[in-house]
Parts: sequence; C-alpha cells; structure tokens
Amino acid sequence: MPYALCPMPYALCPMLITLLRVMQMDAGDELVIIVDEGNGEVGVVPRREMRAGRLRHRATYILVFNSKGEIFVQKRTQTKDVFPGYFDVAAGGVVLAGESYEEGALRELEEELGIREIPLTSLFDFYHEDEHIRLWGRVFSCEYDGPLVLQEEEVESGEFMRVDEVLRLAAIKRFTPDCLYVLKRYLGDHR
Repeated sequence: MPYALCPMPYALCPMLITLLRVMQMDAGDELVIIVDEGNGEVGVVPRREMRAGRLRHRATYILVFNSKGEIFVQKRTQTKDVFPGYFDVAAGGVVLAGESYEEGALRELEEELGIREIPLTSLFDFYHEDEHIRLWGRVFSCEYDGPLVLQEEEVESGEFMRVDEVLRLAAIKRFTPDCLYVLKRYLGDHR
C-alpha cells in the first residue's frame, strides 16, 4: 500500500483526532483523509506524509464576502507548508479525518478568521492538480460584516477588496492557483 491506513477501525479515528487535538499536536501530525481519483475515501495519513507524497486529499474553500459584495483576501504567512507568502481569496484548508467537508469548512473559517456560527452556502466541487498538490475541493461562500481575528500562524494580513481589484492584483502578485480557479469559476457561475 502506498500509504498507511489508520491503524484502527475507521469509526474510531474521530476519537483519536480529538485526543491528538487536546494534546496540542503539530499541524504536520494532523490526520487527513486520502481519496482516490473519484473522491472515494481510501485511507488516513498524517498531513506531513500527505504533503511529502503529494497524496490526493480533500480541501475546503470558503469565499467570504461582506454586504458590499467585497471578498476577503488574505496573505498567507511564510511558514505555510504550501504556497507560503501567496495571496489567497478563500479561507479553508485540508479536511481532517472524521470530518465532512462542511465540518472542515466551519473549523477552518473559525481558526483562520475567527468567524463562528455563520451559515455557509455550498457552491461546487472540483478537482485540482499541480506540481504541489492533488485535491478534491468543495467551495462554500458566506456573507460576514463582523470583526475578524486572523490566525497569526497562517494569515499574515487581509482585507476586503472589490473583485475587480482582486483580479487586477492577481495579474501582478502571486495568488494560490487553486483559489484563483475557484474565484474565476464562481464569477463565471454568478455573472
């Protein structure tokens, strides 16, 4: 087998994940769902192993708009394990073992931006592959006008911007390619 499966019945993995979170584990030790080309679950490995092997996994993308229709754009920290220092138009991240896409999206939204208990709209699923990552993503959106609390380990800075400004900035600055695809597809579907 190209990767190790969770060494216990899959139904017990959520209990292990909870225990590891309580123990303040390193992000590289987080257990993530590995999927096949059709997005079927095939295993669970530590995040570090998923990155090193460029294993196919699941990720969430949340487009955060304010009531003026502006989108939140964040600058990733230099310590991110993929695309460090790039701009990003979506909050989100890797879906952990035992989580659904929706649970992962809500967790990431709270961790990265401090946004809690807000309804998400599910938009679309997609597959993305480049020299760094291979993933199945699910895209959500939400509207939020409240205060933001940026996760200092992951988000260097951020601001709400008009979408046309974001597209102009993307022509001269480094943006994560998967998130640019997400924004362009969203715009194609909503214009």
